[in-house]
Amino acid sequence: MHETPGMNTSERQDRRVRLLREIEAEIRETGAYTGRMALAREVIDAMAKVEREEFVSPYQAPLAYENRPLPIGHGQTISQPYVVALMTDLLELAPEHRVLEVGTGSGYQTAILAMLARQVHTIERVDALADQARFRLKRLGYDTVEVHNGDGYEGLVDHAPFDAIIVTAAAKEIPPPLIEQLKPGGRMVIPVGGRFSVQNLVLVEKDETGEIKTTSVLPVAFVPLKHRR
Repeated sequence: MHETPGMNTSERQDRRVRLLREIEAEIRETGAYTGRMALAREVIDAMAKVEREEFVSPYQAPLAYENRPLPIGHGQTISQPYVVALMTDLLELAPEHRVLEVGTGSGYQTAILAMLARQVHTIERVDALADQARFRLKRLGYDTVEVHNGDGYEGLVDHAPFDAIIVTAAAKEIPPPLIEQLKPGGRMVIPVGGRFSVQNLVLVEKDETGEIKTTSVLPVAFVPLKHRR
């Protein structure tokens, strides 16, 4: 574990508790938009157990428990904890679920998912980030995670279908391959919009007949989802 400069274990725990309270307060404040007035207890527990300082560089460790995104290099960020919590909650994960994450980044969101689901497949386009996340998640004991280098727009057809899909970069439209790889009864959470246009967090639900319902949840700001085409 990173030793946060100038803080002992008790101080780190205090910061973690304070962050969780900030997240829960923001969830209540935005509940009218998101339809979520409170997080599921399982999501709160996962957020409490995953140490965010492990997923940032040592010099950023003092900022790890602030409720804001942080740069992780290669033009990418580790998402704001509130957004991580909200997106995770919207997936309504169960212990038997298999999850696809598009955009591994530092692996922080991946670790949260791994606390809640049976298996997580995660894709990262930037090879350096994928390799770092693979090593980090293995070192921290997240053995139910498989990190893939590749184009997240295309998903992972060889491992589909998935009970839930989460995308941590903004797509101009919901990628058709991801809709195809979502199980009937499954849920996808994805930011939709361009770099210079309004982005909205969108919940995609596929019913048992394969019909798709989309719900706009909240304005957001994510790095763009890159696609080789």
